[in-house]
Amino acid sequence: MNSEDAARALRARLPAEQVHTSGPQYESTAAVWNAAVAARPAVVVECRSTADVQASVRAARELGLPLSVRSGGHDWAGRALADGGITLDLRPMNRVAVDAGRRAAVIGGGARANDVLAGAEAHGLTAAVGTIGTVGFAGLALGGGYGPFLGKYGLAADNLLGAEIVLADGEVVLANASRLPDLWWALRGGGGNFGVVTALGVRLHETPQITTGPVWYPASDSARVFAAVAEIQADAPDELTVQSGILAGADGSLCVLVWPTWCGPADPDGFLARLGPPLASQIETVSSYAAEIARRDAMFPDGRSVTIRTRSLRSFTPEAVPVLASAAAARTSPLSGLSIHHFHGLASRVPVAETAFPLREDHLMVEILGLGEGNDDRAWADAASAALAPHASPTAYANLLGPDVPSANVFGPNSGRLRDIKHRYDPDGVFRAIPLG
Repeated sequence: MNSEDAARALRARLPAEQVHTSGPQYESTAAVWNAAVAARPAVVVECRSTADVQASVRAARELGLPLSVRSGGHDWAGRALADGGITLDLRPMNRVAVDAGRRAAVIGGGARANDVLAGAEAHGLTAAVGTIGTVGFAGLALGGGYGPFLGKYGLAADNLLGAEIVLADGEVVLANASRLPDLWWALRGGGGNFGVVTALGVRLHETPQITTGPVWYPASDSARVFAAVAEIQADAPDELTVQSGILAGADGSLCVLVWPTWCGPADPDGFLARLGPPLASQIETVSSYAAEIARRDAMFPDGRSVTIRTRSLRSFTPEAVPVLASAAAARTSPLSGLSIHHFHGLASRVPVAETAFPLREDHLMVEILGLGEGNDDRAWADAASAALAPHASPTAYANLLGPDVPSANVFGPNSGRLRDIKHRYDPDGVFRAIPLG
């Protein structure tokens, strides 16, 4: 079946202006964060309601075409696009409805983290989001959701209250702690494997004092800086999450980046004293985290070629730090580097069996970023991943999954239960975000 035949079948069920095989709406949907993604959907459906999603899912099944869901478009591997199939563009479904009294919100499946923060802040509240504001919130939360509030509020997945989801047969169901609890368990960390999530209930939090910002050190100081960061992280209160990395600084030279975030009272002077004199520091108390996260967005714009690998380290050990430093120094693109996420606090106290997200001990998730203008630095990313392997656990992160990673490496002891739930709700494998076997 060619794209026009598929489009005609969809237009028989949906308003014609929402079905695209070319033109601006098609091109904006097919243009994802990673410019190296070459997939081209046969048809893009602009979904404005849950009913639109239902009709599209049923049509894809009947036409025998692959199906994908696009929201933020930040999955570097391009899983948002169904090559030769039907891609559902959820971006019009970006409503954020806040119930300030309950400190909760209902968030559309197409909302980005920036939308969620802006909606919450209008009511004096905030949300557990990731490190980048332009990422689709639903995709982030379904796969886990590391972020700067993780120590205080947990993963994005830990703050979900319920979900509206369109299943593989087009049925709409609600899942939460009391309704379809097995599906609810799987959605929190199991990725987009079970249906199209059209809305999420999300717990919000009273906005604390937030102090944050980047601090830069010479790459030659990596051993000293990471040793100090390890000491700080070892006894950090829940209110302090310390992200870090080895990336290009403002002048293009390789630098160590330390980016603390306090959700509550902060002592940035004492923090800096423990790390030693920086090249530059931009730590400040911010009035709006929605505005602050835009600074991170600017570091990772759309349109670059991207390869990502991940490794999980227990901490900045004396054995691992030289490997991190030498791996970063070997990058062949000046845009490539390492972004290191700090997992601790409330997120690490959730029992392993409570959600599908399996890695609940304190750790560092090393994001190996091969970035370039037309060059995704893939060989370097693979080499850096291999160099870190002897110092890391085998666990991979669902939201940044690379090719050919076994599901057991993603979900560990939760793999078997996830497979059973997958076979129950999607026996024909309509949704293929992460292979579960």
